[in-house]
Amino acid sequence: MTQYDNTNRGAIFPNDSADHPNAPLMKGPINIAGVEYQIAAWKNESKDGKKYLSLKVEPQLSKASATTAKAPEAEEDLPF
Repeated sequence: MTQYDNTNRGAIFPNDSADHPNAPLMKGPINIAGVEYQIAAWKNESKDGKKYLSLKVEPQLSKASATTAKAPEAEEDLPF
């Protein structure tokens, strides 16, 4: 069986877990040049009444890196 190449492709799905009013309407994964990102979309309307989707793309954090992320360590030789 051949593996599907997902490079430069993505999908967005309804955001069923929206926990606040500014949460995206839709979200999902997208691959750009072999790098995984998270994409989100909101419904908007321009000043002249045209409806459009506003998009935001962020690097996708792996669950392991999100749980093991640490605060930067303090400098040992601070001048005060």
